[in-house]
Amino acid sequence: MFEGLDAVVLARAQFAFTMSFHIVFPAFSIGLASFLAVLEALWLWTGREVFINLFNYWLKIFAVAFGMGVVSGIVMSYQFGTNWSAFSDRTGPVIGPLMAYEVLTAFFLEAGFLGVMLFGLERVGHKLHFFATLMVAIGTLISAFWILSANSWMQTPAGYAVNAEGQFVPAEWLKAIINPSFPYRLVHMVLAAYLTTALVVGAVGAFHLQRNQHLPGPRVMFSMAMWMATLVAPIQILAGDQHGLNTLEHQPVKVMAMEGHYKSHPDGAPLLLFGLPDQAAGRVKYVIEVPKLSSLILKHSLDAPLAGLDTVPRENWPPVPIIFWSFRIMVGMGLLMMGLGLLSLWARWQGTLHRSRLLHIFAMAMGPAGFIAVLAGWITTETGRQPFTVYGLLRTAESASPLAPPAVASSLIAFVIVYFAVFSTGVIYILRMMATPPHHGEQGPRGDTPARAAGITPAAGVAVRGSV
Repeated sequence: MFEGLDAVVLARAQFAFTMSFHIVFPAFSIGLASFLAVLEALWLWTGREVFINLFNYWLKIFAVAFGMGVVSGIVMSYQFGTNWSAFSDRTGPVIGPLMAYEVLTAFFLEAGFLGVMLFGLERVGHKLHFFATLMVAIGTLISAFWILSANSWMQTPAGYAVNAEGQFVPAEWLKAIINPSFPYRLVHMVLAAYLTTALVVGAVGAFHLQRNQHLPGPRVMFSMAMWMATLVAPIQILAGDQHGLNTLEHQPVKVMAMEGHYKSHPDGAPLLLFGLPDQAAGRVKYVIEVPKLSSLILKHSLDAPLAGLDTVPRENWPPVPIIFWSFRIMVGMGLLMMGLGLLSLWARWQGTLHRSRLLHIFAMAMGPAGFIAVLAGWITTETGRQPFTVYGLLRTAESASPLAPPAVASSLIAFVIVYFAVFSTGVIYILRMMATPPHHGEQGPRGDTPARAAGITPAAGVAVRGSV
């Protein structure tokens, strides 16, 4: 049944599928953990119950999203041994320690303080509880640090040597960890996580304001989310531009695919806005372009030459159509985020932030935009690295395990069935929690446990800790 399929393609499809499910949860939980820390800090500073009520509200959502991220991440990691054993053997001396550092630092930090964060307020005191919340938030950022360091090393390998067995081994650890693309990738991803969370929080706030614009919880959460969109979206666009310039320096073929430049342009390259890339013909059909704008963006000169894929052996071409469109989806989402921030700033100036129906509808429509942008960005990044797993050094075809297509295909089918069943249930549960407005009493019990106020029982906490 599966004999005509390629085992490498199936293994790539399986990793892409599990990665697509996994990445949306860390992108959400990284930003949400920081949001919870800010809410608790504001509660301790001002004493206003609206902040602890919002903390209680989002705490339960965070616990579910965090648990789903942990489970999906563990499943993903096993594929290094099952489908990509050759990659693990060749890169293990470098990638293995980086992944282990993530477990030893970030994962243990998160797991150690998560229980205190969920159940410890009335046991350890307000300040110590805030410290636990802060540690969980810092843990999510440290986790992003190590995972992105490992991924960035695959994109821009540095600080390595190759031993007699053909394995990549560390020669200079600092250069391997802080490789050329890592700082740009880390900033870009963390900002993306904060924007993703802000858009979800803003959408939930807008949803409840549509029903009752006087609820204090939705008013506060919507205002905070719109400030984040207003301030961070332009910074993210600038960070993305710098990341693109770094990619042009170290992975020029990826940029050629993103721009759709099959042909070289010695006198200034146009910016291809839209079109249909034809991989076989090596050109973009039905193109809409702006003359010389690509050279201006990438080289800061209208007449700067830009090389195209015609300078690269065809066997080293990445799949241009996928990269071309995923990059445009990511950029489009970023521009819409900035537009939402500007519209909210205008509404705030006009005093209509909490009663502008147009703004609220726009914010609700943008709720999933952060997830779409994150997925599109990762598709651009990972597909643009093809046909290599370690850019320019180790090809994808050389990285896969020697498995028969039916074995990979059957596990892929099993993943699809289980993931859609389990994670769809989890997402529906989160959406149901979001559909209920936060407790809006300003005089709630200040000493109440956040987990209990949010509806998390100790038995549920055991389940969460067990999954960690």
